[in-house]
Amino acid sequence: MSPPDAYLEARLHRHRRVEDVMTTAVVTVDRLAPYKEIACLLAEHRISSVPVLTGGWQVIGVVSETDLLAAQDHAVRRRRSAVRRGRHAPLTAGELMTTPPVTLGPDASIQAATRVMTAHHLTSLPVTGADRELIGIVSLSDLLRVFLRPDADILREVRYLLDETPFRDPADVTVTVRHGIVTLAAVHRPGLVRGQDLAQATIRLIWDVDGVVDVVKLNGGRRT
Repeated sequence: MSPPDAYLEARLHRHRRVEDVMTTAVVTVDRLAPYKEIACLLAEHRISSVPVLTGGWQVIGVVSETDLLAAQDHAVRRRRSAVRRGRHAPLTAGELMTTPPVTLGPDASIQAATRVMTAHHLTSLPVTGADRELIGIVSLSDLLRVFLRPDADILREVRYLLDETPFRDPADVTVTVRHGIVTLAAVHRPGLVRGQDLAQATIRLIWDVDGVVDVVKLNGGRRT
């Protein structure tokens, strides 16, 4: 096997994971951090949430912009109550945070991270190891960078996949990639049921290539 083929085979068997796109320099707070300090950190670093750590390493919660805004009415009530008692009791991360936190492991796939964020309506997730040890954070913008991959790189992998598929002749399929959309134009060969099944299996593999936005199959110039 030539070096380019070895490279492509490795790429096709090792899709990007959360650890490939996450940020490792994470802004964090402890559970005693006051409301205004958290708000200032979010604004200064242009982020939407911060993990809350205990012992300086373990994630016990997350405070987001939504948590800060949702606490406003509660904060007003606390201030009024504190004034009546003759003292001020500021809201802290320990009271504001969402817990238990939703986290991901570094080996989670990009697709899995997207599903978790969508299901929980989140814009970022702490990435944790054993015992919820913080090792990074991944955001929606991090995940979207996968789809900025050059069309030429996507085309190279898709062409390799087709060449490795036991079609009668892989050259019967032409491939174009534009803006992440893969278009396959195949020569129609009646009666090749097995070939059609293989084609569908290959299309499922193409969907897994990093950066692919859509897959379009053309038969005789018609989209299917």
